[in-house]
Amino acid sequence: LARAAAGLSDANFISVNGPELLDRYVGESERAVRELFATARESAPAVVFFDEVDAISSARRGDDTGVGERVVSQLLTELDGLEPLTDVVVVAATNRPETIDEALLRPGRIETAVETPLPDRTARREILAIHTRETPLGADVDLDSVARQTAGYSGGDLAALVREAAMLAIETTLTDGTAAADPAADVTVGRADVERALDETEPSVDTDGRWDVPAE
Repeated sequence: LARAAAGLSDANFISVNGPELLDRYVGESERAVRELFATARESAPAVVFFDEVDAISSARRGDDTGVGERVVSQLLTELDGLEPLTDVVVVAATNRPETIDEALLRPGRIETAVETPLPDRTARREILAIHTRETPLGADVDLDSVARQTAGYSGGDLAALVREAAMLAIETTLTDGTAAADPAADVTVGRADVERALDETEPSVDTDGRWDVPAE
């Protein structure tokens, strides 16, 4: 979503995984944060995307003098310090919003929280269509039916489902002798492969608590 927003606004996209900024040596993590924002300012307009931001922005404690507290302090300095972030937008993603330091969520920093819910049936159908564009599907494969059977699946789960079905199709081709008889034979993912993949995969997102399966 962050990459799409950057593309639609003709902005440069800078992505970083939160854990990548952590370094055991004193001062290195803070320096990495400073260099990241310096790059963003130089390449503005830019969208800076922190994935797994909870890894570097956990709530600070009075007895915490480790790298986590120093990184949070450096982030706060970069977000609303003396040097303004002109034409730079910061987007962060996390599965654990309750662990984020409250100071980071105040106005002027990362102030707007947007939940990205699990896809509904229509969205799952579109996601399946995207991930099967390069996959040879048999005529008996009904993506609408697959979308109905995958309530609670995330986009990543659906991508894994398609990969699993493709691997099963290859396995079937190798074991039934088709490949030996005709090495050039195309592998086609059929309904049986998809059904087996559905049996061997399951939603990875915990639907208890804040993550709810949308009504369909």
